Order: sequence, then C-alpha cells, then structure tokens
Amino acid sequence: MSDNDDFSWGPATGVGSMPGGDAREAARTVTGTFEDFPHLVELPARGPGADMIGRTIGLLVEMYAHVEPSGWRVSDRPGRDTRRARSWMREDLDALEEFTQGYQGPLKVQAVGPWTLAAALELRGGEAALGDPGACRDLTASLAEGLRAHLAEVRRRVPGARVVLQLDEPSLTAVLRGQVRTASGYRTYRAVDRQAVESALRDVMAAHTSSGGPVIVHSCAPDVPFALLRRAGAAGVSFDFGLLTERDEEQLGEAVEGGTKLFAGVVGSTDGPLSDPAGSVMGVRTLWRRLGLDPGTLAESLVITPTCGLAGASPAYARSALAHCVKAARSLADNPE
Repeated sequence: MSDNDDFSWGPATGVGSMPGGDAREAARTVTGTFEDFPHLVELPARGPGADMIGRTIGLLVEMYAHVEPSGWRVSDRPGRDTRRARSWMREDLDALEEFTQGYQGPLKVQAVGPWTLAAALELRGGEAALGDPGACRDLTASLAEGLRAHLAEVRRRVPGARVVLQLDEPSLTAVLRGQVRTASGYRTYRAVDRQAVESALRDVMAAHTSSGGPVIVHSCAPDVPFALLRRAGAAGVSFDFGLLTERDEEQLGEAVEGGTKLFAGVVGSTDGPLSDPAGSVMGVRTLWRRLGLDPGTLAESLVITPTCGLAGASPAYARSALAHCVKAARSLADNPE
C-alpha cells in the first residue's frame, strides 16, 4: 500500500496551461469544470514570466534570471523579468482564491522540476546550468526553498485545500540520456547519473512531502522513467497515454500495484475532434486487461487529463477538452469493465 491511500484524489484535472491571458476567466473555467480537483492555471500567452520556466524562476530563493534572445539567463539581482513573473503569479493566485471560496478537496499547483529547469536556465556564459553540477545543486536547493514558501501561500489562500504539487519534467528523459544540446547545438551535455537525478528530485519533493503533501511528476515526452520517479517519492505520474510503449507497460503495472496514481493524458491538447467519452478511455481499459489488473481498480487508480497543457489550443477547444476529461472519467467510473 502507498502512503497516499487515504488521499482523496479527484477523477479528472488539467495539466496546467490554458490559452489567453485573462486569469479570472481561466480560473472560473477550471474551477467550474473540475469541481473535485481544480488546478492553478498557467497563461503563457501573457509573455515572459508567465511561461512555465519564467514563473518557476520567479519562485526561486536568492537566484534570479532575466530574458535573453536565447532564453532565461542567471542574473545577480531581481530585475524586470523576475518582478513580472512574480506579478503574474500573484494575479493567478488572486484569481484562484476568488473562485475557490469555501472549497475543500484536492487542489493542484505546478512548477518546473529541477532537471528541466537546469536544462533551460543559462548560466552567465550562456551554457545551461545542466552542465555544471554545482549549479544544479544550488538550483535544486533554491527551488525547494521557494516551493516551501509558495505552497504555504497557496494553503493560506485556500485553507480547505489539500494541495498537490506537480513537477513538470518534460526534459527529464533527455537529461538521463545525454540528449540535451549545448548552446552551440553541435554537442550535448553528458548524461546525468540516475542516482543524482533521483536525489535532486527527492530533495525538491521534500518541500511538500515533508509535511505530508503528495507530489506528482508530469512529462508529455516519450519514455517517462516511472520506476525512478516512484523511487524518488512521487505519489503519481502524469503522462501522455498515447506515447506509451510496450517497454513502459511493465513499469506501469508495477506502479499501479504499488499504489502510484496515474494521471493519464487521453484527451488531445490541441484543436481536433473529440471522440465520445467512452472512446477516449478505451485504450486504458484495453491496457488494464492486457496487464491482468483488476478492472474494479481502474477508476480509483487513474485521474483523467489532457495529454499536455492547453496553451496551444483555441479557447473554445480548451473548454471542451476540460469538460471531456470529466465525462471520460465518469464513463470509466460508471463502466469499469
């Protein structure tokens, strides 16, 4: 049994981002659709500081960065870009607080994990922090400290919430395989030792797990390292269900049997036709049978989500996709066989 067996997860939620730039409208949509598991919305269309890297940099303690044409680069002091990131976050939290008055239940907030952040954040010379083990350690410590303060702020604003922390790690597989390119583009950074990767993830997760809060890790890239994430302490793993390979299935079965919650991305994150809700989860049912898992555990083992963030979708499609997740989760619960 896992440590989170007594945690009441909602049946469906979003990954993080939405199109547009109106924080109140986005919060109204998400809290109105996911009545049992809303999340703090990200609106990257507003510009630098609202993107997932920038908004996480705004959470760091005693580390700052500014925007260069190549991306975010470390600074000596907080400048306009860091202040903008913090301002966007306050606006998002204000909107969330407004639309969660009296709410009690799980509430998800997202931040970029230490390895995707290290792959994206440039040091003063222009190379990524990923290439400097000391910089990676400093970044991990700063992120953990910043998350502690951020999570405390969320709990203060929504006192009835049981906060779930999602770490976004789309670059994690590339970090493990040595596939992250250097600034020149002609070579790649050396693969990071798996134990070092696991240790840093565990340290960042401790910002929430030390107080009993669950952490999930999201990646919409192929070959998500399920076993490593579970060892690091992840209570759940969020992934694009359509990218699963046969090699992933064994790890997935072990995760389910170990009590890990699966956040299955089954609804497209960009504009396109939406199948009927039962059709959206047909592949999940098929996989369950193939792995010999108890159909009765299907709904309780899964949270249904889009395949990734919805920032690239039209507003109308994004609203439909979120509603579709809820309908698909209901179909799973009503007809587990």
